[in-house]
Amino acid sequence: MNSELPRPVTEGLFASRTVLVFGEVDMDLAERAAAQLLSLDALSQEPILVIVNSPGGHVEAGDTVHDVIRFLRSEVRMLGTGWVASAGALIYVGARRENRLALPNTRFLLHQPLGGVTGRASEIEVEAEQIVAMRQRLARIFADATGQPLEKLEKETEQNHWMSAPQALDYGLVGRIVESVSDV
Repeated sequence: MNSELPRPVTEGLFASRTVLVFGEVDMDLAERAAAQLLSLDALSQEPILVIVNSPGGHVEAGDTVHDVIRFLRSEVRMLGTGWVASAGALIYVGARRENRLALPNTRFLLHQPLGGVTGRASEIEVEAEQIVAMRQRLARIFADATGQPLEKLEKETEQNHWMSAPQALDYGLVGRIVESVSDV
């Protein structure tokens, strides 16, 4: 939940066991989402709804939220809206496929991680090795989450791989497209 939301809104979201993951994935978002998820899980094991609308961001921050979702005792239902891209998609696949929902106009983006290191050649070489290892790890996560062959996923994510909600459903990224809260 965004700390800029009015207190009654944040309290209402917490009471309804809803966590918002909106905007760029960074360490602040990861800390906030993880704290909310862990707090809700400590209160009860009733299902938690996570709503994602994110252009992506820092992979390790996305890893944190993804791993916390998988760590919880509570069932997590994921709802994609707007766009679910890059590290946002990593968070999204933290939930089991049958719990990955999308609103009809959601767009999804899978792609390889981006680098931006500068410095000495030896530092660039180490960073490149880390990016390759991260790319392989992310490809395995998305292949497992979607049921797509690893080789196909690696090839398709060499460039931006955009999908509409129906395409993401066919791909195995989305479990179900929903149109109203009663569908959740």
